[in-house]
Formats: sequence, structure tokens, C-alpha cells
Amino acid sequence: MTVGRRWTWSFRARVFGAILALGALAAWGLMVGSPPRWPTDGGWALAGEMLRAALSPTLSPEAGFETAGRGEGSVLSEALGAAQRTVTFALAGCSLALLWGLPLGLMASEVFWRLLGRRPGTCRRCARWLSAALRSIHELLWAVVLLAALGLSNGTAVLAMAIPFAGIFAKVFSELLDESPQSATFALAGAGAGPLGQVCWGLLPAALPDLGAYAVYRLECALRSSAVLGFFGFPTLGYYVAVAFENLHYREMWTHLYVMFVMVAMLEVWSASLRRRWVG
Repeated sequence: MTVGRRWTWSFRARVFGAILALGALAAWGLMVGSPPRWPTDGGWALAGEMLRAALSPTLSPEAGFETAGRGEGSVLSEALGAAQRTVTFALAGCSLALLWGLPLGLMASEVFWRLLGRRPGTCRRCARWLSAALRSIHELLWAVVLLAALGLSNGTAVLAMAIPFAGIFAKVFSELLDESPQSATFALAGAGAGPLGQVCWGLLPAALPDLGAYAVYRLECALRSSAVLGFFGFPTLGYYVAVAFENLHYREMWTHLYVMFVMVAMLEVWSASLRRRWVG
């Protein structure tokens, strides 16, 4: 092992140790400020009831929860409809974030400006600061702000996810582009291709497998965020989970949660097949 590699590993070990020490200190501070409480008998009983309900999810509305237009045997169809809306919100938010995040990620990368023949200066710093500003606020906080400004609408949910996701895409994409192989861009430059051709036909194709894999992962995150936005009143899976929980109908709650589990599992299978095709 060379001296440079030994120094790199030593530096990483120190950083990792510092993170662990800070985490332990933070945990100790939280426990001192608010000591953990052991659950009461009522808490254990409620937890046991919820866990037992997980073994018997229901397909029919539980007693006292029949609402107008909701018939017997409609819980599964309700959950599937909510799942469809959850996927729709997630796809719309993630797609809009990609449209914003990819060009911002290019501008935030060092290799992009090098291919243009310019030094990565003010424009790159502005792009990096903008991406940091967008992702510094969580999508749930964006939802609160946008709900106050735009009201409860589909566009509110989509924008609440698209804004921070665009900043995350820009951050990760810029790093992936800087770390991608540059042999194709060198070959194109030697063949007389211009900067735009080097970016479009050399830089982006080389980084596409990593960019695509990360985009699919963010889609999985968008599904979870879309479901959680239901707690704000959007008609996604989270809305029906919250309503069932508030009415103590845990079997219905688990029906909706299982639909969410299946949806994420199907996305994982699909993303794994895509990764094999890209890598292979």
C-alpha cells in the first residue's frame, strides 16, 4: 500500500471515528435532556393490538367506518386507488425534479466547465449553492409552505417533492459526472467534436448507468414521500392509513400498509432488472 493510500485510509478512519463520537455525544445529550420512558401497560396493550391486526388485514370496512359511497368489500379497491394516486404523484414529482436537476447538476459539475474550455468559477458555485438551498428544506416543510400559498391541490404535492428532489439530483448528478470515465470525451475531442458533442455523446452516456440507477432510487424515495403527504390531506396511501389509525381500525391500516409494501417491492424488482441491463 502506498503512502498516499495509507494517508487516505487514515483520514477516512479519523472522519468516521469523529462521526461516531459526535453521534454518541448527541445520543447522550438527548437521554440526559429527556430520559427514555418505559411503556405503560396501556401502551403495551395498544402495541400488541396493532401487531395482532397485522396478521389479519381486512378487505371490508370495519364497523363504524362506512362512509357515503363506500360499500362492503371496498377496502382493497380503495387501497389500490390510493396506490395509483401515490405512484402518479411520485412519478410527476420525480420527473419534474429530473428536468430541473440534470441541467443544474451539469452546471454544478467541474467536468462540464472543463469540456467547455472554461474554469469552473462563479457559475458553478452559484449552481452548487442553489442545489443546496433547494434540498435544505424537506419535502414535508415545502408541503406546509405550498399548502399555505396554493391550497390543497395536485400541483402542491408535485411541487413539494420536485423542489427538494431537484436539489438532491443536482448534488448527486454533479458528483457522478465528475467521477465518470472520461475516455469517450477524450476520443471525441481528438476526433474534432465540439464541447456540446463531448457532453451529449461522451460525458452523459458514460455516466448514464449511475445516473439512471440513482434516479430509480429517488423514485422509491418519492413513493414514500408521496404516501406521507397523505397525512396533509392528499388522497394517497398515507391519508387512508392516518384515517384508519385515528379511528382505531388497525386491520384497515395494515391493508393499506401491505399495499405500500408490495408496491415498493415491485419497484425494487424492476430497478434491479434495469441495473443488470445497464451494467451488463
